Amino acid sequence: MARNHELKFRVVTTFQRRVLNPLTRRLPTQTLLETTGRSSGLPRRTPLDGRRVGDTFWLVSEHGDRSQYVRNIRSEPRVRVRIRGTWHPGTAHILPADDPHTRLRSLPTLNSAAVRAFGTDLLTVRVDLDGE
Repeated sequence: MARNHELKFRVVTTFQRRVLNPLTRRLPTQTLLETTGRSSGLPRRTPLDGRRVGDTFWLVSEHGDRSQYVRNIRSEPRVRVRIRGTWHPGTAHILPADDPHTRLRSLPTLNSAAVRAFGTDLLTVRVDLDGE
């Protein structure tokens, strides 16, 4: 089982990194999370989906602590989120006590289905957006 889990992680992340993310990053309406690279210090933009509720943006990482953006958040929680073409600065919080399966029910349906199907270690992330 662990081998299948590892193989799934490698296949999914390779496809996302090399094919899907470079394409979707260019879409003007794609939601992006911008973190600061923990080693390079450079901005890193990850296409994803979630839901804004007031001054909070919720998402579920499909690979938990193995996601590069989660590792970057742990190093530097100040982030930006592009929602409908507008950038919003904020502070990200990793929430291991939050039930990601329950959280997915409140997020966009198509993305939630993909996270469930391709995810290997779900983890909730909350971004508190700075007041505008």
